Amino acid sequence: MSGVLRVVIADDERPARHVLGALLRGYEDVQLVGEAADGAEAVELIERERPDLALLDLQMPELDGLGVVRVLRRDRLPLVAFVTAYDEYAVRAFEANAIDYLLKPVEPARLRRTLARAHEALELADLRQSAAARLAAAVDAVEAAAPREPLRRIPVRRRDDIVLVPVDQVASITADGELLHLGTRSGERHTITYRLKDLEARLDPAAFVRLSRSALVAIDTIAKVSPMPGGTYVVSLRTGQQLAVSRVRARVLREQLLKL
Repeated sequence: MSGVLRVVIADDERPARHVLGALLRGYEDVQLVGEAADGAEAVELIERERPDLALLDLQMPELDGLGVVRVLRRDRLPLVAFVTAYDEYAVRAFEANAIDYLLKPVEPARLRRTLARAHEALELADLRQSAAARLAAAVDAVEAAAPREPLRRIPVRRRDDIVLVPVDQVASITADGELLHLGTRSGERHTITYRLKDLEARLDPAAFVRLSRSALVAIDTIAKVSPMPGGTYVVSLRTGQQLAVSRVRARVLREQLLKL
């Protein structure tokens, strides 16, 4: 083990940041380069300071630890260990993908092991690359398995800023390869990297309806539904956007929306 490990911590609870920061400052091989009080601050801090390791609280308002990983630019992604007051779904996913995590209250000996693993990963390029892949898999697994409240806001990048788009302002979500385009009721357009089926699973099913493999719309933004040859439809939104309904989804649309 050699060199100094540059670390940032992110936690919305000041006492938790204080305790973790005090522990880290006690190690000669660690430099605490910054603290963040929420997810948006964490993204800005990580992308500015480029730490070796980020200790991210799993439960933060607005943008949680998983959201931070999602929003970070891929070329700025450090090694990550999540800090949590025990979440069985998350812990199971982290263990399955060999992602490090710390349970609150953080024990010094357990933190020391996390730091040692980070040192080891930094010294072995292959290990660091595999850690990034495992992290992505763990985040996917947690979001897929954990029962969570429907999303209320969607974090999107706008140059160097993170914009929190209220879900109730989203009119349509369309897929283009690995990208999703969010159209708002006021005509704004945002792009995120996410899978449509994963985002759909986190939205209120009473508020959104799937039109095809590549499109979701907010039900209350639908202005009219026009029949097309072959038993399909074209949906017109109040924003002026028109979207085709696939043959498979046409039956669902009839059952959900077109019957009294």
